[in-house]
Amino acid sequence: MKTAYYTAYGGPETIAFADAPPPRLAAGEVLIRVHAAPVTAGDARMRSGQVPRGFGVIFRLVIGWNRPRIAPGWAFSGEVAGLGAGVTSLAIGQRVFGLKGIKGGTHADYLVIGADRAILPLPDSLSHEEGAAFFFGGLTALQFLTVKAGLRPGERVLINGATGAVGSAAVQIAAHLGAKVTAVASSANHALALRLGATAVHDYREGPVSGTFDVILDVIGTCGWTRARGLLASGGRLCLITADLSQTLGAALRPRRQGRRIIAGTSNEARSAMEHLLRLHHQGSYTPVLGAVLPFDQLQQAHRIAESFHKPGNLVVVMAP
Repeated sequence: MKTAYYTAYGGPETIAFADAPPPRLAAGEVLIRVHAAPVTAGDARMRSGQVPRGFGVIFRLVIGWNRPRIAPGWAFSGEVAGLGAGVTSLAIGQRVFGLKGIKGGTHADYLVIGADRAILPLPDSLSHEEGAAFFFGGLTALQFLTVKAGLRPGERVLINGATGAVGSAAVQIAAHLGAKVTAVASSANHALALRLGATAVHDYREGPVSGTFDVILDVIGTCGWTRARGLLASGGRLCLITADLSQTLGAALRPRRQGRRIIAGTSNEARSAMEHLLRLHHQGSYTPVLGAVLPFDQLQQAHRIAESFHKPGNLVVVMAP
């Protein structure tokens, strides 16, 4: 099988491919033939080592000091190609999708995952490309809007970076929850934002947005407390999807300011959260937006697109038809 790996921290050229035998199964494990996998902003950060300010040393201690010691890719869509002893919840040939987590390994023709881990049957309503894209933006948007911010019907939401992987999911979920959504994105993506459920749009190149909002979801990390406090209503919540170390610590140590709240942190990748997101899809309230879809051998090009942080929707590479 073909599998991708990182040779060093650096540009997309540090991604290489190797041929290896398919991994062996242990009891309780499942062999997946990967059809598609996303390439996210997180993948670009893992490869380059360019993380938000203040996290550099922590990142290197966890991921690897001289090069990333994890395998590329953290989510997947594919079909069951083998079952370890004792696995009865899945069947050979069944379409599935899920998460491998920070250890990665989904940018490969095959992968092994525990049957009791983050893997679910892929519904017929989703293609493999959509299945690959399903969880990255969706889980982040779902957790920040529902669990962390406690978004309520009728509230006003500003989504800064509304048409990328996280933003496009957030617009759909916020609209499903009955919020009035203002989407900040380039004018080229305004039609997409409105189609997803936004009630108003703003081009970030035309100056600061105006208005009053109950929740601000800062996906791209350009709307910190200084800019947000004049836009937040009393009781408003600023959700920092992308935050540096100072902002993250500030949100933890001093979350309440002038009758408003600052929220940072990570999203929940538990199976229960995945199932919640899937229920929203079945209700017609969430389907991932696909952007560029490239063949697996163009993984370096996919990383070039991902590290621009301006791609619409989700970027996916395809290993098998």
